[in-house]
Amino acid sequence: MKISGLSRKRYIFTILFISTILILTAGCASASSEEGGGGITVIPDASVLIQIANFLFLIWALNMILYRPIRKILRQRKQKVESFETTIETHNRDIQEKDEEFASGLKAARAKGLKEKEALMQGAAEEEKKIIENINTQAQAERTEVLKKIARDVEVAKALLQEKVDEFANDISQKILGRAVE
Repeated sequence: MKISGLSRKRYIFTILFISTILILTAGCASASSEEGGGGITVIPDASVLIQIANFLFLIWALNMILYRPIRKILRQRKQKVESFETTIETHNRDIQEKDEEFASGLKAARAKGLKEKEALMQGAAEEEKKIIENINTQAQAERTEVLKKIARDVEVAKALLQEKVDEFANDISQKILGRAVE
């Protein structure tokens, strides 16, 4: 595993080197502070090595106890998130495909429905024409029957009126003249 471009061994050696330099410069700084007046002088001795060892042990212990499990949990979480993201992407693609299929199916169903509607409308128009023709034919037949009946009734009425024309003429003459005409 790389840490900031360095391997772990180089990282530990780098920390040791920097801490040694800091300790030595702290000794020089404390020596220079004696010249300027009162100050605390720190002289590195064997306890510095114990502190370095303690510091390194603490880094190792924290790495083993705390940092590695946390990194492991973070890796697992990252893997879960990535798997969730891929699952979400696949579901989104599936949803989009199903939505497109639904839209195309709906469009096809509408087109089919319109065709069936047009066919039904055409069939209904033809049926309407047939019904209207039948009604017109029946009406014409009834009309001719009624005209024939009226013509017969007119002939009968004419015949009856012809028979009574003389009577009516006498009645009209009597009314006009005011007397009986023979």
